[in-house]
Amino acid sequence: MNIPQLRRQLDAQYVRYNRPDFIANDPIQIPHRFSARADIEISGLFAALLAWGQRPTIINKCNELMRRMDNAPHQFITQHHDEDLKGLLGFCHRTFCDTDLLYFVHFLRDWYQQHDTLETAFLVGHSQRERLINFHNHFFSLPDAPARTRKHVATPARGSACKRVNMYLRWMVRRDEHGVDFGLWNRLSMADLIMPIDLHVERQARPLGLLTRKLVDWQAAEELTANLRLLDPTDPVKYDFALFGAGVDK
Repeated sequence: MNIPQLRRQLDAQYVRYNRPDFIANDPIQIPHRFSARADIEISGLFAALLAWGQRPTIINKCNELMRRMDNAPHQFITQHHDEDLKGLLGFCHRTFCDTDLLYFVHFLRDWYQQHDTLETAFLVGHSQRERLINFHNHFFSLPDAPARTRKHVATPARGSACKRVNMYLRWMVRRDEHGVDFGLWNRLSMADLIMPIDLHVERQARPLGLLTRKLVDWQAAEELTANLRLLDPTDPVKYDFALFGAGVDK
């Protein structure tokens, strides 16, 4: 790789795509509807974990879910009565259905009764791999956790690239002057974040020599991130905008 040339190329694409008009066509628009920290965290978690398929469909389903929560996700999560949960029945996006949704609501209610932010759920561990494994294990630690729901929160323990969880962390942790990512959390370092890899990112990264591993798994995500740290060691995942944006625009 020609590091200076590649940095110039990707920095230009980063500036092109990391701008407010990116929000309108991306699932990140869902948490951008809210101003309270907990609402952003909760709506962002759902928007990221449901980011599976065509973006217009993802956004429509997330909007439907927010409506079912009275467009007040934190209040709904923490103050709902059993009768209110009937309004969630019938929700489904791909294979994420109401059984999974009800467990997510249960976990989040339990969590916010004891903590004021979801950030602390991602702090246990010395590496990002350990942190995501521990988050997954804790998320499904409640006695009624359905086995079928575990697949909706990826973990490096199964070799997954964890694209959607890594994207959520990018949203919550990255901070800059452009206003797309939120930068709400400051106990996780931007330098430690791992690149989200989807088909668009993969197709851009391979010809540039940023990704050589054939499987798109956790090791591939670490390889891509390590190469991007050569371009910006303090904020490697900023290049998600460059690679994803260019991939979508072909």
